[in-house]
Amino acid sequence: MTRADLVKAMAERTSMSQSDVDKVLNAFFDEVTQVVAKGGEKLTIPGYLTFEQSHRAARTGRNPQTGEPVQIAATNVAKVTVGSKLKAAAKGG
Repeated sequence: MTRADLVKAMAERTSMSQSDVDKVLNAFFDEVTQVVAKGGEKLTIPGYLTFEQSHRAARTGRNPQTGEPVQIAATNVAKVTVGSKLKAAAKGG
C-alpha cells in the first residue's frame, strides 16, 4: 500500500476529504520526527507502535571482503517497536 492508497482508504473510512487526511498524516509524521530528533522521549500508540531515539555505541566491525577490523562510530538511530495488537495481527490472530 502506498501513501496515496492509505490517504484514500482513510478518507473513505472517515468521510473526510483526502486533503484533510493528508494534513493529519503530515502532522503525525512531523510529531514523530520531532520526538525522534529530540531524544529522551517516546511517542507511544498503545498496542501498535512506539517511536524513540536510541543510542548505538561505537563498536568494531569487520570488512567482509578483507576481514580487516573497522571502527564504527557511535550514533543515534530511530527505533520503532511493534506493539501487541500488530504482533497478533501478523500471526493471524
